[in-house]
Amino acid sequence: MRVLSQKTKYALRALQYLALRRHEGPVLISDLSEDEKIPRKFLELILLELKNNGLLQSKKGKGGGYALRKAPAEITLGQVIRLFDGPVALMPCVSESAYSACPECHDEAICGTRFFMKEVLDATAKILDGTTIADVLSRSQLLESKRALSSPATGYQI
Repeated sequence: MRVLSQKTKYALRALQYLALRRHEGPVLISDLSEDEKIPRKFLELILLELKNNGLLQSKKGKGGGYALRKAPAEITLGQVIRLFDGPVALMPCVSESAYSACPECHDEAICGTRFFMKEVLDATAKILDGTTIADVLSRSQLLESKRALSSPATGYQI
């Protein structure tokens, strides 16, 4: 099973951070690095890659830093994951962008494993490509408010 790389996880955290602060202007790398506990040099590479792929913009000098180029509702998890980790397919024979036949397969057209792995890919892609940074923030805020309502200090339980 593939897991998300640390680079991808940091990229997703950085995008959420920038989305939350999008109305405050550009964010300094040092602030993002410190607040999100992301190593600065690694973060610089991640932000540059996001910028080079049209997701971020940067401004130099006083008042400079990084900001989202697109609205949080226009950046999907699928875009970010594919950018840093490549195709989301578990087998190369079902990948659209990185297809290659499995050497051990005798007949791809009747391979049951391939059939089910294609279903897994389609379901995964539907979720990742249908979930935006705005959705992630919204879900986090909902969970945070539910947790606050359930805390012993309020006396309420959900």
